[in-house]
Amino acid sequence: MNKLSEEEIRVKLLRFPDWDYYDDAIHAEFEFENFKDCFSAMSRIAFECEALNHHPDWSNVYNVLTISLSTHSVNGVSDLDFKLAEAIESIVEPEDEE
Repeated sequence: MNKLSEEEIRVKLLRFPDWDYYDDAIHAEFEFENFKDCFSAMSRIAFECEALNHHPDWSNVYNVLTISLSTHSVNGVSDLDFKLAEAIESIVEPEDEE
């Protein structure tokens, strides 16, 4: 696994408008209707983290979930972080209902 360059990260972030890159990590904050919905999303995300064997730095205050992703073994952001970000997005931002 390789550390991505800043340019590679910026290009990949075009697919993730809710995410920002700083401090050698990608970051996002998600707001839910209430604590229960936030905690439910965290529980679902935890299963994805275990499946990928990749774990976020995250915090939760009431209905807000703050997430930072980086790959410690490369001391920065790797493709694995974007794979987990994609899984997180599918949980917290389900496809728009028509």
